[in-house]
Amino acid sequence: MFYRENGQFKTSYRADQQIFPIRQDRIAIGLFLVLAFVAVPLLGSEYLFRAILIPFLILALAALGLNILVGYCGQISLGTGAFMAVGAYAAYNFMVRIPGMPLIVALLLGGLTATAVGVLFGIPSLRIKGLYLAVATLAAQFFADWAFLRVPYFTNNSSSGSVSVAELSVAGIAIESPARKYLFCLAFLCVFGLLAKNLVRGHIGREWMAIRDMDVAAAVIGIRPVYAKLTAFAVSSFIVGVAGALWGFVYLGSWEPAAFSIDRSFQLLFMVIIGGLGSIMGSFFGAAFIVILPLLLSQVPQWLGMQMPVVTASHLEFMIFGALIVFFLVVEPHGLARLWSTAKEKLRLWPFPH
Repeated sequence: MFYRENGQFKTSYRADQQIFPIRQDRIAIGLFLVLAFVAVPLLGSEYLFRAILIPFLILALAALGLNILVGYCGQISLGTGAFMAVGAYAAYNFMVRIPGMPLIVALLLGGLTATAVGVLFGIPSLRIKGLYLAVATLAAQFFADWAFLRVPYFTNNSSSGSVSVAELSVAGIAIESPARKYLFCLAFLCVFGLLAKNLVRGHIGREWMAIRDMDVAAAVIGIRPVYAKLTAFAVSSFIVGVAGALWGFVYLGSWEPAAFSIDRSFQLLFMVIIGGLGSIMGSFFGAAFIVILPLLLSQVPQWLGMQMPVVTASHLEFMIFGALIVFFLVVEPHGLARLWSTAKEKLRLWPFPH
């Protein structure tokens, strides 16, 4: 009843092409941002920040980067964890080896390093695709696991193979409390989310989607497959690399190569599939689902007075992930984002059935 466009007239192309053309959406997003930036830091508990919000924000950023490559450009990747590791270790080396390196600059440089590695491993996409491309990106995962475990330079000659960071600060403001870490990650997610949305709405995004739908037809109409695929790998790897640096610096604080194993790559791919391929909102939905589901599996049995072993809950989690992936691939390939979009369309047309 309240989700209507009556009286909302657009008198310019710019007004018609804005990200949120409906006034109710703009109001809702504004209120949501106020809630996220003001109310949550004041009211949230330490457990909420550490166990739910901070990992959700960072994983949503990584899923956003992967969705650009897989969802918008159609290039399957199983090496996302490797690009996260490259971003984390590169940012760590910039911080350790360059005195006075600002934190934000180190994180962005880590993302640029991941961009270079992502473009390097994206070159095979010019000749191969599908399962073969997935295997090629999987090689990046194995190579990163070996390099960060066997080459002492990347870990600053750490005997244990693990690295750690401390005393994070931006412009003299310490990023130590959970609330400040949450705001720091939220700011990164908002900025990169806005940039990604504008990219996929522009000519670069249209080139990616043309390559995804039919690369031969895209080449016939003048789109350069080399440029489109490599830019998709570059943008995706940059965002994923920054997310990996945030995961190591802000969430973990101390990590080893196992933190960015192949399990992380599959987890991010599950987020994109369940949340929705080719959807910015789907990246957020998928990350929220992956983060909240394990917590629900551990808490719901207790609320019902049941005792579930940790091993059983872990196995049940994998079973639910597998079942949901099959369900969404068969019933709704566009994931939770499509269900959300369908609900909004029904609200716009209610009570009319068409």
